[in-house]
Amino acid sequence: MSDTPLSDTTETGRKLSETLNPGMEAALEARYGDLLPGMAEGVVDFAYGRQYARPGLPLRDRLLATIAALTALGGQTAPQLKINIAGGRKAGLSREEIAEVIWQMALYGGFPSAISGLNAALEVFAAEDAEDEETDR
Repeated sequence: MSDTPLSDTTETGRKLSETLNPGMEAALEARYGDLLPGMAEGVVDFAYGRQYARPGLPLRDRLLATIAALTALGGQTAPQLKINIAGGRKAGLSREEIAEVIWQMALYGGFPSAISGLNAALEVFAAEDAEDEETDR
């Protein structure tokens, strides 16, 4: 994180990213900060503060579109897909909506991409279930 004053979009992005993906900025900074200073803050500012926070389309719909795009791009996007599926759940997407949009991408990204996307969704849902079980104890 830089010492310069934060822009409104950076602050907005930081709040939104912490809601959807707690610790993401810190994880990006820890992994890439020495190699690419400012990258983590840039992702937060641009992706979350300037894109996901835009008016005109509800956040849940933006995340549904993101899940669709990452699915169509294929299995190499699995880490990002899982993060956005988890964020989509926090933004109100149901498991059924997520599964349906992933399966719809079989038409555009192919069956292997859709199946990889469904596998990513199953991992996220299993982690949710495990967290719920832990909370219930």
